[in-house]
Amino acid sequence: MIAAARKLAFEVLRLVEGGGYAADLLHHRGAALESRDAGLAAEIVLGVLRRQNQLDFLIEHYLGRPATRLDPEVRILLRMGLYQLRHLDRVPAHAVVHDSVEQVKHAGKRSAAGLVNAVLRKVDRAPVAFPDRAIELAIPGWLLERWERHYGRETAEGMAQAALTTPETYVRVPAGKEPAQVRLAPTEVPGCFRLLEGNAAGLRIQDISSQAVVPLLDLRRGQTLLDVCAAPGNKTAQALEAGVRAVACDLRWRRLAAMKSLGCPLVAADGALGLPFSARFDRILVDAPCSGTGTLARNPEIKWRLEASDLVDLHARQVRLLRNALQRLAPGGRLVYSTCSLEPEENESVVVEVLGGTGIPACTMEKYWRRLPGREPGDGFFGAVLHSAGFCERRDDSLASELLARMESAFGLSVDPKAWSAHGRRRSPAATASGGPLGTPSPCARRPRDAAGSAAGDPRRLASPLPAEAFVARLTA
Repeated sequence: MIAAARKLAFEVLRLVEGGGYAADLLHHRGAALESRDAGLAAEIVLGVLRRQNQLDFLIEHYLGRPATRLDPEVRILLRMGLYQLRHLDRVPAHAVVHDSVEQVKHAGKRSAAGLVNAVLRKVDRAPVAFPDRAIELAIPGWLLERWERHYGRETAEGMAQAALTTPETYVRVPAGKEPAQVRLAPTEVPGCFRLLEGNAAGLRIQDISSQAVVPLLDLRRGQTLLDVCAAPGNKTAQALEAGVRAVACDLRWRRLAAMKSLGCPLVAADGALGLPFSARFDRILVDAPCSGTGTLARNPEIKWRLEASDLVDLHARQVRLLRNALQRLAPGGRLVYSTCSLEPEENESVVVEVLGGTGIPACTMEKYWRRLPGREPGDGFFGAVLHSAGFCERRDDSLASELLARMESAFGLSVDPKAWSAHGRRRSPAATASGGPLGTPSPCARRPRDAAGSAAGDPRRLASPLPAEAFVARLTA
């Protein structure tokens, strides 16, 4: 009988090879397993992905021919077996070989069972001379070369080594809360704790570097905050601890839907096309979609998918996001642009290009901020703090009130800010939209179904990634 952990690991790795994401697949598909089995499956999957090119070299070393010439199912099972035999201590070798042979049969590759058996029986833990530093550090050669160019050989090696480790778990604990049945250690980031012992279930898991971004905003109670790329909502939730009045935007409603419990307006809009607000905000966070090269320990499949040409497309979208966000920054306001990328094209280059043509001459860059894997704890992150001139303290709710009034007008909602729910409707069942029940779409939501047959006018949406020009015109009319 094949161990449940190995069954799940093989299933996930096949899906990852087809374009899936390991962390999401493990979370959803491993929920039904015992915690021990789910943990072993995660260790195998993430370990194989972290060391993929290294394991492929070892396949060729033991087999005598390149791994690329094998069927995908056979290659995945050999990677799994090699990783367990060379890197895991409490897994019996005979169980690894037996399950690998049985799995290749169940995968419809019975003819390869003898090959898998023969290769894995050769495996030991004797040192192997890898042909180059990229394979020794289990990272694509082009990525290692650019890191060495930008950060120096020693730092680049530390970053690559950090991507091979199991990350620490950090949780967010707002002031005044004391979680039970866990042992935590405080960190230099207020409210951020490292999990030492216990189950983090019920706590908000958020890497220390991610939690270190929000303090750059210098939030004050009563300020208005626009979080442009908000989902999954960890930074929005952290910002709300400061007593700000936040509006959270993201491209797709399905990602925003998980944020309903935060109690702030949620707006589905493509910030790269335009932001559907006339109000200006005291604080803006642009945590831009990026390559994610700072998170390779958590998302190791990224390093085998990313190509240098991808950075060009990412840069162009990030420039549009930042440029549009700056147009909504109030005088005296502060904007933080951040990514979990280590690549200058997504970081400093974006800021330099935008500040050269924002149309806001009083907007200046205050500082750059960076955390590197292997140098600081946690993921790699970049931040740029920008501010506009003419600072004036605004501790009233004038901007928030203007925003809510605009949204009320655009969507036909009767809005009491105190009763504002997480998805832009009153909590009261008696609330109405355009004179009808709350579930009735407002005029701007009455649109035909899209090509996929779903209602493009879903009344849950406050906005949509339809042409932003039309949407902004409706809000500002």
